[in-house]
Amino acid sequence: MHIFDAHVHIYPDKIAEKASQHVGEFYNITMNFDGKIGTMVEKWRKHGVERCLVHSVATTHDQVPKINDFIKASVDASDGMFVGFCTLHPSMSAKEVEDEIERIIGMGLKGVKLHPDCQKFQIDEPAAMQMYEVIDGRVPILFHTGDKRYDYSNPDRMRAAAKRFPRQKMIGAHLGGYSVWEKAVPVLADLDNMWFDESSSLAFITPEQAKEYINAYGADRVFFGTDYPMWDIGDELERFDRIDLTDSQREKILWTNINKFLGLL
Repeated sequence: MHIFDAHVHIYPDKIAEKASQHVGEFYNITMNFDGKIGTMVEKWRKHGVERCLVHSVATTHDQVPKINDFIKASVDASDGMFVGFCTLHPSMSAKEVEDEIERIIGMGLKGVKLHPDCQKFQIDEPAAMQMYEVIDGRVPILFHTGDKRYDYSNPDRMRAAAKRFPRQKMIGAHLGGYSVWEKAVPVLADLDNMWFDESSSLAFITPEQAKEYINAYGADRVFFGTDYPMWDIGDELERFDRIDLTDSQREKILWTNINKFLGLL
């Protein structure tokens, strides 16, 4: 089957190893890779990955344009393998968000990635709501969601934002709630403007739980993702294969859903 990895972090080579190590320390997880683009591309292609949704996160306001320029350059150099999402920061003014959204649309980037836990904002706080109001429906937003250690991105806050902006297409990463999956599913499953990737989930839940959550959301609304540089593509595909899904459901999650979502099919 064709494979589209819908959750990949990338970094410039000169800071990639340090950035990857920092992420590992943040989650207290041993990272599988050094975060470099070349490392990922070589192994992912060997496993048949044809496309990747790539992004990076700005932890300060001034990083935003530099990171977005890096994502654009990486997409252009990828020979069609990469689809890019930009970053924003909640400390930006409405005018700054507007200008950057116009700029990234002009560059051909396809959406926005936000990581409330790393960027230290609550999904439904006023500054964040201002960002969504500016974006409202123009490009999708991919959110890191969930983490039992924090309150920034819990499913209730994700629901509040999705309900406030029903035209806005949103992706809840990690099956809607990293480490709080059982809470996320009943809170988010009925939202028509939400989709979900299953990155950083399958190592922690059983195949039976994964099937339950996928069925609750609907297999048409779930994307495959690895959360590179955290997890190995081979291991993630093996975990995915253990879930009792039909061939049609597998094809949708691995390829069709995300391509349709991004308007690439």
